[in-house]
This record gives sequence, structure tokens and C-alpha cells, in this order.
Amino acid sequence: MIYILEDDDSIRELVVYSLNSAGLPAAGFARPSEFWPQLQKELPQLLILDIMLPEEDGIHILDRLRSQSQTEKLPIIMLTAKTSEFDQVYGHTHGADDYVAKPFGMMALIARVKALLRRTETDGSPSAITIGSLSIFPDQRQVKADGHPVALTYKEFEVLYLLMQHPGMVFTREQLQDKIWGYEFIGESRTVDVHIRTLRQKLGGCGHMIETVRGVGYRFTGDVA
Repeated sequence: MIYILEDDDSIRELVVYSLNSAGLPAAGFARPSEFWPQLQKELPQLLILDIMLPEEDGIHILDRLRSQSQTEKLPIIMLTAKTSEFDQVYGHTHGADDYVAKPFGMMALIARVKALLRRTETDGSPSAITIGSLSIFPDQRQVKADGHPVALTYKEFEVLYLLMQHPGMVFTREQLQDKIWGYEFIGESRTVDVHIRTLRQKLGGCGHMIETVRGVGYRFTGDVA
């Protein structure tokens, strides 16, 4: 089940209809006061969340969802009329997995939904990776730095996992955008840099293991345990 929280009736109804027609069961909510009670009854596979809402704005809802254990890893696509790079980076750094600006095409939105659902499917039995004093456990979506658990957003986890799977390999920003976000950003974006910066901060003493390769991108360094 996919939920969409959007106060514009025409947009909400069109998205729900299009998703259902594409074989993706969906339900829509016009107000946060309708959404929260249903969330307690059934967790969706994915949430499409508008930023500009009555009662409670989308960023505040996103923060609440990421602060609760049962929804901290819920895939979320932000839907908004705002189009500036700042707004996109702001949404991503608050834990959004994708960002779609209005107006948008329904086929493009459905493609984004399907791509995000594919990326969030759990692999059968991924192996844990330990490099130096940093460990990542893909099956549990957990990270430990110097023996202490580290709370990461979905995208931060994916970036770190990709880098740790290929220690020493340099990834350009464009490669990271394509592999983690799965689509081309319009115009220049600092989203990758923002995620790397927050990753380093959260990893504390292990943050230096994510190395900047000037003029190219990033790589993970350290001895494999």
C-alpha cells in the first residue's frame, strides 16, 4: 500500500487513480489529521508527502516519521511546488528519499515510485562489512562506529554501504547520484556533498574514512578487517 498526503483534491485523486491503475495499491489523505490515525492501523510501503499542507507542514511530518522507530526507514517521496536546489537539499537532509517538483507527469512519478520500491527491497542475505572500527550490517540496516550504533537516514546508509562495498574505489558525484538516487538531478546539486558531510559528522572518529578526492568525488579508505 502506498499513501499520498496531499491537500489538493485533483492532484491527490489523480495520483491515487494512476498508482492503482499501475498495479500499485494506493490511498490518499487530504490532511495530517486523517493520515496519522491510518498510519497507526497500517504502515505503507511508501509515502508520497506534500510539503505545503494545512495543520502541519510536510517537513515537520517528515521529522516526526524519521524520529519514530516504526517509520524511521519508511521510503518517502516529497511532493511540492518548490523547485529551488535549496529546497531539494533541505528535504533530502531531513531524510526524504526522493523529491518531485510540481507540475509533474504521472508516468514519471510512477517510475520514481517503482524505482524507490526496488531500492528498498531487502536483499536475501547481504553480508556485514567491517573496515577498521566501522561496521555496517545491511540485513539489519545498522551501523556501528567504534562499537557504538549510529543512526543514519535511508540515503546516508545507502551512500555509506556503497562506499564500503568498494573500499579504495573513487566514485564521482554523478555516479553516486545515479546509483543512490537513481535519476539525474536537474542542474547543479550539492545533495551528495551534504550527505557526505552529515555522514562524516555522524560517524565521529570514523568520519575521516570517507575521503574527498579533489576534483573527482569520494572514496572509502581503511584496512578491511
